[in-house]
Amino acid sequence: MEKHRFTGKTKVEAIEHAKIELQELEENMVIKEIETAKGGLFKSKKIEIEVIEKREIVRDIKNYLNKLLKDLGFSINIEVKMNADVPTYTIYSNNDSLLIGKNGKNLQALSIVVNQYVKKEIGESFKFLIDVNQYKEKHEQALVRLAKKIAREVATTKIEAKMDSMNSYQRRIIHNTLSNNKKVYTESEGEEPNRYVVIKPKEDA
Repeated sequence: MEKHRFTGKTKVEAIEHAKIELQELEENMVIKEIETAKGGLFKSKKIEIEVIEKREIVRDIKNYLNKLLKDLGFSINIEVKMNADVPTYTIYSNNDSLLIGKNGKNLQALSIVVNQYVKKEIGESFKFLIDVNQYKEKHEQALVRLAKKIAREVATTKIEAKMDSMNSYQRRIIHNTLSNNKKVYTESEGEEPNRYVVIKPKEDA
């Protein structure tokens, strides 16, 4: 991952130098202030920044995933798509079920490993998604259908429904799906790792 350094009298000036030299917009860069060089008797203070282009990070994540999984013995192909500036890495392999794991646990662990690598490299979090053969997409669609089905039942019977325990990602899908529902609302209850969503009828519905 290529890192660039620029200096200026201010951070703004250093960023301007980066934008000109890299021919890139500021929102397409990860910028970290390295240090402030103290000015001497006849020297003014200078700010130094480290810049990484986001496209470099996107490419580096793919390379890291490739090496990591091939070292583990998988034969893979990775497709990268941008969705609202968030890269999604869809992996197609010779053993998708092993990569996904029970209830997606292996896929979740893989995401954590890659996230730790990226954070170590750039010094901050970088949003990305890893999927295996559209598993997450299909799983998300199934959760959306389930949430809507249970919501209809709750709206009709006026009896709240407790769903199975889910991780935070899955619970967020349920909450988002029903956030604008006029007849029901959702709440998360319980303690991790057994936290779950309860779908409740609105009193005035």
